[in-house]
Amino acid sequence: MAAKGGKRGRACVVVLGDIGRSPRMQYHALSLARQVSLEVDIVAYGGSEPHSAVLEHQSIHIHKMQWPTFPRGVPSILKPLALLIKPVIQVLVLLWFLCIKIPAPDVFLVQNPPSVPTLVAVKWASWLRRSAFIVDWHNFGYTLLALSLGRSSRFVAIYRWFERHFGKMADGSLCVTRAMQHELAQNWGIKATVLYDQPPEFFRPASLEEKHKLFCRLDKSLRKPLGVQDCTSTGTGEMLNKDINETLFTTLVGTDITSKLDRPALIVSSTSWTPDEDFGILLEAAVMYDRRVAAILNEDDSIQEEALWKEMQSGKQYLYPRLLFIITGKGPEKEKYEEKISRLHLKRVAFRTMWLSAEDYPLLLGSADLGVCLHTSSSGLDLPMKVVDMFGCGLPVCAVSYSCIKELVQVEKNGLLFSSSSELADELLMLFKGFPDACDSLKGLRNGALEMCSSRRWATEWEEHAKALILEVISKNLD
Repeated sequence: MAAKGGKRGRACVVVLGDIGRSPRMQYHALSLARQVSLEVDIVAYGGSEPHSAVLEHQSIHIHKMQWPTFPRGVPSILKPLALLIKPVIQVLVLLWFLCIKIPAPDVFLVQNPPSVPTLVAVKWASWLRRSAFIVDWHNFGYTLLALSLGRSSRFVAIYRWFERHFGKMADGSLCVTRAMQHELAQNWGIKATVLYDQPPEFFRPASLEEKHKLFCRLDKSLRKPLGVQDCTSTGTGEMLNKDINETLFTTLVGTDITSKLDRPALIVSSTSWTPDEDFGILLEAAVMYDRRVAAILNEDDSIQEEALWKEMQSGKQYLYPRLLFIITGKGPEKEKYEEKISRLHLKRVAFRTMWLSAEDYPLLLGSADLGVCLHTSSSGLDLPMKVVDMFGCGLPVCAVSYSCIKELVQVEKNGLLFSSSSELADELLMLFKGFPDACDSLKGLRNGALEMCSSRRWATEWEEHAKALILEVISKNLD
């Protein structure tokens, strides 16, 4: 065991996952480097690129582990053995990185979940290297496991024991909501400090020029349907002087950029395509919106979709706009839902799925008209960071209602809540009636979101609630 020495001026951020898809831990790394002037080692898996602010910071050093893989075609009888071997391999790899490959830090800051084997490995590493150990509770790992195995599973009970036992060994804890803070204190014996997710400075409303440049970059993807054809795939996307002068949303004439009056309403939803987000709700709401608008406008069912689309493309405006949903993210159920989308035959609703860079994602949120969040929380105690990002860009949100979501979404101030596809369809009809100029309800929510985004940022929240805890934990470890 290493001897306890003086302050080392280092911190280690640990993520047993793709660091590019772990924004909160990226922001922790930036704050540790910028606001405490520490050298920061990030130990995580690769996959997606982190934000350029992390990559370019001279005091942040990323150490990428390799994802544990097993040969394809493993016999079914051996799969339980493979599942047992995987965490053993992960522990050994983590210990190699945390105890040998990186310099000894003053403190390990670890994301939870996943809990097993992360908390075990980090606790051992902190003991061997005489470092402090802080857990950042994003959710409870056992509740995520229960989604697939059921709450009554013995494996879930064992997982919960490990999570609670090693979580209590930490020198300090952060968590994302007051509801989670209460649960940790009452039922786990853990005192945690609430550190709400807040957007960093690069989440902000986009200028008209930024919107146009983004839509130019995405033009080909935006016009390519998941099915055969839809209401936004009928344009030609003409190229003038080898530059796109007209997108689905904007027009460039000379040096002047204008928003098109007949543009579709742009709705963004970010998803991990996992069972705790029922994407079917959004598809059903889209179908209801399409049918209800047709009924309100007394459209003849015999009118061909292509004829209606030509009218839309010619610039004809309707009381209710076309809706273009852009769904960002990666995950296991993506292909299943893409197949469902491709079979939809909707007159005025279209879907696109894509993965954006860490730089383009904030621009997309800052260019959209509405955000939709389908996160329901396996524990009912965490908040969706995607909504925080949306508010950072001044984007109002429609979110699934659950126990603690009102800690974030203020109903009729910066967003709306829904519990069914029918409620979401009603909200879409109410918000987008008269779009783009005569939709007062949507403008009111946007003003509320803009007010919120100007009041709180990650650096301020971290300075007030995380910095003191981290410095105190480091100081106590040196005594």
